[in-house]
Amino acid sequence: MKIVVFGPGRRVGALLDESRVVDLSLACAKLLLERESEPHAIEAAAVAVPPDLARLIERGDAGLDMVRRSLEHMRNAHDEAGPRGESIVYALPDVQLHAPRPDRARIACAGGNFADHHLAMAQRRPGGTKEAADLTLKGVAQSIRDHGFWGFWKIDRDCLGPDQSVPYPARAKRFDYEGELAIVLGRKGKDIRPEDWRKHVWGVTLLCDWSIRQAPDTGRLNFAMVKNFDGSCSLGPCILVGDTDPASIDVTTHVNGEERQRFNTADMVFSFGECMAFLSRDLTLYPGDIISGGTAAGTAQDSSPLVGDGVLSSERFLKTGDVVEVASPAIGRLRNRVIA
Repeated sequence: MKIVVFGPGRRVGALLDESRVVDLSLACAKLLLERESEPHAIEAAAVAVPPDLARLIERGDAGLDMVRRSLEHMRNAHDEAGPRGESIVYALPDVQLHAPRPDRARIACAGGNFADHHLAMAQRRPGGTKEAADLTLKGVAQSIRDHGFWGFWKIDRDCLGPDQSVPYPARAKRFDYEGELAIVLGRKGKDIRPEDWRKHVWGVTLLCDWSIRQAPDTGRLNFAMVKNFDGSCSLGPCILVGDTDPASIDVTTHVNGEERQRFNTADMVFSFGECMAFLSRDLTLYPGDIISGGTAAGTAQDSSPLVGDGVLSSERFLKTGDVVEVASPAIGRLRNRVIA
């Protein structure tokens, strides 16, 4: 199932045939009215399949089971009208999709978690080409493991959704993209064992980590501001629930139609299970929280040619008007345009 958040009310829907969106709570109400003659179908459906994404995720398996039943009923129903005769199915081009980020959800992003990206970044540091000449991807992956986890939190209150504009940050001298695959948690957990991680996954989505490069503010305690600004994270276009293995998903990133990144989550150094175990140590994770697995080689920062000692060409970095698309055959396409 492809779960979306749509419309002015930010209600939960599902994609039908990749071209239409059905309002899930009202579809459930239709099921309750027509199959079970429920006199208060809309009110009952709001409990069984809440129209709010965070509440739906908190319903767990019971909520998903009712979603599946409701969609099956929609496919076999004699019409697509809701309990009050209202339309509950919309053409996809006619609705606005929002970022499928549950209210109060936290986003943790793994850093340096793909060996090819880590190696390419090292090669572009002053003197890095010579130092990295004899390294292999296997050796880099082991080095990443030896140094341990690192990452950052995305603290913006909202995410950009598909086809929304990304503002170019004023503090950025260079602006970059990082296409990623993220998991959405469906269960509360603390001190989670790595082997139990799949029990906590509700679904997967695409994420673009917009990154400031060569910011004027430097220092060890800079609050990760190069990763946090208004519009610093895009999410969507949907959350894919079931139907795929998060540990083996293909992802690509295109800039103005040019492929820049192509990778599979199987190439992550630290797995989603290891990331989940690390993050949940002494910290409770909640339904709706999001963990992103990191990005692979092909960002502007790791693929731009050097024009001087440690100086990168600006050609591949983002400019106003550029269109970035993070995509996966399983999930869909997350498209955003950079604006001034």
